[in-house]
Amino acid sequence: MEIIKLNPKKIEKRKLKTVADLLKQGKVIIFPTDTVYGILADTRNKKAVEKIYKIKNRPPRKPLSVFADNLKIAKKMVKINRRQGEKLKKIWPGKITAILNKKKSKTEIHGTDKKTIAIRIPNYAPLNFLLKEINFPLAQTSVNISGKPPLNNIKKIIKEFENKSCKPDLIVDIGNLGKGKPSLILDLTTPHPKIIRTCFAESCSFVKAQE
Repeated sequence: MEIIKLNPKKIEKRKLKTVADLLKQGKVIIFPTDTVYGILADTRNKKAVEKIYKIKNRPPRKPLSVFADNLKIAKKMVKINRRQGEKLKKIWPGKITAILNKKKSKTEIHGTDKKTIAIRIPNYAPLNFLLKEINFPLAQTSVNISGKPPLNNIKKIIKEFENKSCKPDLIVDIGNLGKGKPSLILDLTTPHPKIIRTCFAESCSFVKAQE
């Protein structure tokens, strides 16, 4: 299990391109986000996505969320009508994950529900650079063993996985993320947006104002 340190105050392109290359090779990586540390893998790579489930001891029936670089890439995976598009432009990039109906595609998006995908465009410069560099969506989930709280302390993250038989291929260390919480989840498949998970007071206020 390799560890790379990143400077949180600047974009270290060389290191980030190394991370992108590893993701393209099917590696599973722990990476900081605008909410919590996440476990990332190429959504198109079945073995890599299956490894996320093994690392977390996550039940196979629980779908993973997806990171996309932009709305154009998101539209390749999910159906977005005009009303949904207007709402998404207001909340993305940001800390809200939207559940949308899946599109039929020749490329399978592994780890997602059969009919829907929970997708988000993050607002975190190193992660956005990474998504732009690889130019494909990433399966993602918070760093923790299933059923336990997300880990944002980098020392605890390393300790959690260093002696496990199934572990991430790389941990990207950008320091502790403090009191970060997972994103709010908003279901946009219904006529009226429905909050599935609340985490951020400012996000909750926005959603209620839009209903």
